[in-house]
Amino acid sequence: MADFEDFDYHKPMSLSIWKKMLPFILPQKRLLIYTALLMLVLATVDVLFPLLLGFAIRQNIQPRSMEGLSRILITAVLLMIIQGVSVRVFVAMGLRAETGISRSLRNAIFLHLQKLSLSYYNKTPVGYMMARTNSDTGRIGELVAWGVIDFSWSISYCVGVVIAMFLVHWQLAIIVCLTIPPLAIITWFFQKRILSVNRIIRKLNSKMTGAMNEGITGSRTVKVLVSEKQSLKEYSAITGEYLFHAKHMARLRSIFIPIVIFIGSAASAAVLGYGGWEIVVLGADLATLAIFLQYAGSFFDPIQNIASILTDIVSTQANVERVDGLLVQEPGITDREDVIAKYGDTFNAKKENWEPITGDIEFRDVTFMYPDGHENVLENFNLHVKAGTYVAIVGETGAGKSTMVNLVCRFFEPNTGEILVDGLDYRERSQLWLHSSLGYVLQTPHLFSGTIRDNIRYGRLDATDEEVEEAARIVHADEVIAKLDKGYDSEVGEGGDRLSTGEKQLISFARAVLANPRIFILDEATSSVDTDMEMLLQNAIRTLLEERTSFVIAHRLSTIRNADTILVMHDGKIIERGTHKELMSARGHYYELYTRQFEEEIENRILRE
Repeated sequence: MADFEDFDYHKPMSLSIWKKMLPFILPQKRLLIYTALLMLVLATVDVLFPLLLGFAIRQNIQPRSMEGLSRILITAVLLMIIQGVSVRVFVAMGLRAETGISRSLRNAIFLHLQKLSLSYYNKTPVGYMMARTNSDTGRIGELVAWGVIDFSWSISYCVGVVIAMFLVHWQLAIIVCLTIPPLAIITWFFQKRILSVNRIIRKLNSKMTGAMNEGITGSRTVKVLVSEKQSLKEYSAITGEYLFHAKHMARLRSIFIPIVIFIGSAASAAVLGYGGWEIVVLGADLATLAIFLQYAGSFFDPIQNIASILTDIVSTQANVERVDGLLVQEPGITDREDVIAKYGDTFNAKKENWEPITGDIEFRDVTFMYPDGHENVLENFNLHVKAGTYVAIVGETGAGKSTMVNLVCRFFEPNTGEILVDGLDYRERSQLWLHSSLGYVLQTPHLFSGTIRDNIRYGRLDATDEEVEEAARIVHADEVIAKLDKGYDSEVGEGGDRLSTGEKQLISFARAVLANPRIFILDEATSSVDTDMEMLLQNAIRTLLEERTSFVIAHRLSTIRNADTILVMHDGKIIERGTHKELMSARGHYYELYTRQFEEEIENRILRE
């Protein structure tokens, strides 16, 4: 995970990376412009309030007169109404802009993730993709929307106050403005260090979230291994580091904030001293002093606000770079332009041009190495599987079984050589054309949150309830579903965690039957289910494989005796092939594997009894 989260904590702001966010920001430009104009109105109102107070002191309080007081009160009420309405509208617009930008980014990332190849998912942590999709996009939307609001108000207010002060009393205005340079230097000095620490804290916060997630999802393993103490130690190490940097952040702020308050107080004291001297010695106007005391007290907040926004832009640059890094990822496998023009792409299929698939598969001199690998998994590999053939693949871990079926599915492509589907290199047709005729059931099949009916219907979204139930009946899943409280409307839970492994297998088989694929891939897993469930699964498998080109990665060799062809793989090569009877008669590698597994099953059965 560290490789995905590395970031230079002292990196300066770069406008070029922010330009890449413009396609997601510009659709909200009208809202952002309106909020900026509202901030100008609001800042003008905020600048006018001290002037109105000064006018009231001069016209009513000092002369102790009631003349014109009603006009002042009406003006104050109108300003407050304008202020209240402006706040109400800009908050609504700001939220709409924030959610609009975040939504556009999330949709773009999710769409892009659908286009990326399986190789990207193999090497990229799920937490990384989740953080980019949710946390980083939210941070960018928040900064842009509220950054425009805060920056517009702060700049407008500062400019308005400076103009008002020089119009009212230029000497006092100079006194207040003299405090800006030291305030800017101090703010820059501290914000730079606060930013660096803040980035570290954010990274540690991500680590804590990840560690907490692992602790919860892996709680069963932790308890079985009695490793609670080790888990606590690892989590405490992260929280300890977080605490160290959080204290450092607190120390920086505990110094920075009092200094800023001191500068503001010094400016107010200087205004009060000079203004008081003018009133006492020169007989100056008390209203002027009142105006400047209000301006001096509020002048430094927007300056700090501007500095904070600038540091937030630099800080959020890390989020922008991570989002952009994901969006620029190129799919490992892409269709050629002429193929897309004829067959369409993932989201715009031209099914009228799709040829029907019979399921004839041929490997011709295929050599393959994984993108992050260092040696060939398959080398000069040749195999011809006729349509409708049931092929079982056996071999030890790392023999190349999964690689072979992943190449059949075009999750990866050969480095050299060709894979032909129905006599034509499958790169001459679209990925969607092939994938639409594939059925793939994993050892631990994934079910989506929702009902059993919904999960079966994923095989064909336009299927009727009757077709869904017929698919379940064909693979004998209806027998299991009938025992559930709500039948087909039973919730499967997240990832299907409310169902057993065998039940999930049956649901995935029903889903595959509904899709009616011409090519079927089965990573068989029946060793972890009871005898009754195993019989149901075996019956379902026989139904699924009928008249389909099937590749079955076999873990229990007793389940593949009816295969048309059994391939025994070792180091990326087929070292034996034939039917179960032929391979047993040959007394080779398959014979050794089968007899050894058979003996282990007998021993386990005796131990259980």
